[in-house]
Amino acid sequence: MTRKKMNNTIEDVIKDIQPINYELMENAQGILDDLTKPKGSLGRLEDFAKKIVGISGVLHPEFHRKVIFVMAGDHGVIEEDVSAYPQEVTLQMVHNFVQGGAGINVLAKHVGAEVIVVDMGIAGNFSPKMNIINKKIHFGTKNIAKGPAMNREEAESSIIAGIEILREENQKNKIDIIGLGEMGICNTTVSSAIVACLTKTDVEKVTGFGTGISNKQIRKKIYTIRKALNVNKPNPNDGIDVLSKIGGFEIGGLVGCILAAASLQIPIVIDGFISSASALVAGTITPKVYDYLFSSHNSVEKGHEIALNHLKKTPMFDLQMRLGEGTGAVLGINLIEAGIKILNQMSTFSQAKIKRKE
Repeated sequence: MTRKKMNNTIEDVIKDIQPINYELMENAQGILDDLTKPKGSLGRLEDFAKKIVGISGVLHPEFHRKVIFVMAGDHGVIEEDVSAYPQEVTLQMVHNFVQGGAGINVLAKHVGAEVIVVDMGIAGNFSPKMNIINKKIHFGTKNIAKGPAMNREEAESSIIAGIEILREENQKNKIDIIGLGEMGICNTTVSSAIVACLTKTDVEKVTGFGTGISNKQIRKKIYTIRKALNVNKPNPNDGIDVLSKIGGFEIGGLVGCILAAASLQIPIVIDGFISSASALVAGTITPKVYDYLFSSHNSVEKGHEIALNHLKKTPMFDLQMRLGEGTGAVLGINLIEAGIKILNQMSTFSQAKIKRKE
């Protein structure tokens, strides 16, 4: 695939992203205000319902298919001793996803969502019989402390892979809402680099303990990220440049999912720190995606609140979670669905024969 064709593909998807329907949102607000409750008394649940109406263009939307896309990839920066876990854990955890034994599997089953696992660039191979979508760009990225994670063409390929996956799944069976998940040892390191770059924040303020590293390792992690930013000099005005120099293949896949979902009027629920970094990259490519995003939770990862503030997103909850995988996103989908059930299933004052407030 040539560079020119890939650029055109990304540009075409961007062109397909339309503003959400604010007029229909006002109609939804009228319905919400007529339900048997004081106006606004269900707070953000009402806001969720109204926003889903605006995104979907449907006054009474329903969620028939909820999907969590879990993108997985490895990172060359593992060489710098910035993780509590070895690289092979990425491969092992993806096996766990497929076998249904991970946190995301349990919570997805709890809310009736599917989990789709994608190999974007894991440092290992899977049996063709395993239920994994293979979009592998390479066997992990290069070490960002020494040079770019990937070249620009590879970054574009990772975004296009995410676009293709979402479009293909939606074509098979229409998707009503998606959540973003990921797996990749060291991906908090590259996400901290991305957030520091795109929010113009000091590295120390956005770098947390990730998988539970030691105090010595956190100092090494901060040093490594600063070095990576100095060595690569990513352009904060060019999301693809940032992705190529200090990102990851799974982050590129999530960026593609965001762009494609927005182009298809599918609401997007971001999870924790890594998926928020992906949303920042997508928003740098086109700010049109922001209206399609929901923030599920505020994780304990240090830079997550800074990323969310930059995205202008208020998280739905804070349960002190930091697992990733899409675990927060799937719980967010549950709350959003509660909101649309309020819109669709509650009685109005006239239906219930209840007197209104004078």
